[in-house]
Amino acid sequence: MASLPQAPPRFLAILTCFTLLASFASAELHVREFVIEARPVKRLCRTHQTITVNGQFPGPTLEVRNGDSLAITVINKARYNISIHWHGIRQLRNPWADGPEYITQCPIQPGQSYTYRIMIEGQEGTFWWHAHSRWLRATVYGALIIYPRLGSPYPFPMPKRDIPILLGEWWDRNPMDVLRLAQFTGAAPNVSDAYTINGQPGDLYRCSRQETVRFPVFPGETIQLRLINAAMNQELFFAIANHPLTVVEVDSAYTKPFTTSVVMIAPGQTMNVLLTADQRPGRYYIAARAYNSANAPFDNTTTTAILEYVNTPRRTAPTFPRLPGFNDTATATAFTNRLRSMRREGLPLEIDENLFFTVGLGLINCTNPNSPRCQGPNGTRFAASMNNVSFVLPRRNSLMQAYYQGTPGVFTVDFPPVPPVKFDYTGNVSRGLWQPRRGTKVYKLRYKARVQIVLQDTSIVTPENHPMHLHGYQFYVVGSGFGNFDPKRDPANFNLVDPPERNTIGTPPGGWVAIRFIADNPGIWFMHCHIDSHLGWGLAMAFLVKNGKGELQTVQPPPLDLPRC
Repeated sequence: MASLPQAPPRFLAILTCFTLLASFASAELHVREFVIEARPVKRLCRTHQTITVNGQFPGPTLEVRNGDSLAITVINKARYNISIHWHGIRQLRNPWADGPEYITQCPIQPGQSYTYRIMIEGQEGTFWWHAHSRWLRATVYGALIIYPRLGSPYPFPMPKRDIPILLGEWWDRNPMDVLRLAQFTGAAPNVSDAYTINGQPGDLYRCSRQETVRFPVFPGETIQLRLINAAMNQELFFAIANHPLTVVEVDSAYTKPFTTSVVMIAPGQTMNVLLTADQRPGRYYIAARAYNSANAPFDNTTTTAILEYVNTPRRTAPTFPRLPGFNDTATATAFTNRLRSMRREGLPLEIDENLFFTVGLGLINCTNPNSPRCQGPNGTRFAASMNNVSFVLPRRNSLMQAYYQGTPGVFTVDFPPVPPVKFDYTGNVSRGLWQPRRGTKVYKLRYKARVQIVLQDTSIVTPENHPMHLHGYQFYVVGSGFGNFDPKRDPANFNLVDPPERNTIGTPPGGWVAIRFIADNPGIWFMHCHIDSHLGWGLAMAFLVKNGKGELQTVQPPPLDLPRC
């Protein structure tokens, strides 16, 4: 019998590599379809045509292991352009799978599809996915859970089981109509009508008693709650009656465990807590309501679910937890300050790029203040900015595609490293500094630059806790405080021993926060406020991280099915 032809050496090397990877990691390829379409959804007594994924709201939970890969084909059957962001996934050298529209890709148009190819490399914990196209995120979101590799334990006792808890906001109308009205008038968007837990408002709202989410538990068992704040515009306090919560993970990074009666979680953030069912068998409310750090209208309602010990009669009245007042910044700050990382791998101790970014709101003056398009304060339009640049999304191409293709005129690389004008950021700011300049600007970083960013809130319009999310990276939060950052005094108090590791962090209202990371992921990566009304007003910028040397430090070529504008 004739022998098989000998494979070329390169093919043998690739085959051997794949065999070793498969045997070592037991990696799997998970193939999924996400069908985006409008389906009838009933909440608060009314039925709406709601944009859903596979007919579900919230969308399906994805469960994988560290080392696995995903191929998710998004089929757009809705009437809006859409893209999907895989929040917290680093997407190493692969910005094409990150998802923010007009940043790393053009959106998927109605009737079109795109396959996101994602490799999970060295990450585990609670993540989530959501639409990154205007306000479609209000209903298009779901959990993404990455378990450790087989044989790798948690750094805490194994819980009996996991329960994803997705906190959201619900409008009793089409969220896209809410956005369009705000864009037309220049005023703040209408606040939501309800908060939700796993898509349901809970029995404190009208017509919601029967659908209230219930989580059965057995006496003595310990469960892990995977909290995700998918709300559009609101930080939330969260608590469970009579049950302390032990925090063990934030933003997919393990923390030194500590116990608390309440947590504060901002839009975009995730948090894992352990709960032991050690109370008298009964029914206990799980509740969340607003932490509102700004002087602005907000949804002052409370969403609930029920933790229900098995065999407890339904007629047993649930016990309600104590939640802080909506403006309790002291409790929110004290909680955040207790977070400590279990590692500091990748924390730069020396800095190459020392950046200072103001973040906050602003107003755009109108030539005709009486126009129906100028319904912000005193005949203006709301705006937001970083370093006085109000970010404008391009439309004829995405930033990443323009960069890769060498297309001129889509963006500039002159985002300022410090504010153009130095002022008393948290004091009485002159009205001449309230109006930002609009632009599509990025900041260029060399590969493996050691970066520090101080994010400084301002008192323009109102101070606020802005949850800032950086795509493509995890970072360390080395310091924070109230008032203006003092570059001579404050760095002496930075935590360089066990700072919390995150991908989304709030700026204390009227204060600052300092983060550090190493720019080891080439591509263009968005940084923005995860309060979506602020993102739409321009509270965003992007980093262009240049390629390093060789294939493993270079952005991968774009996939053939990448959407076109």
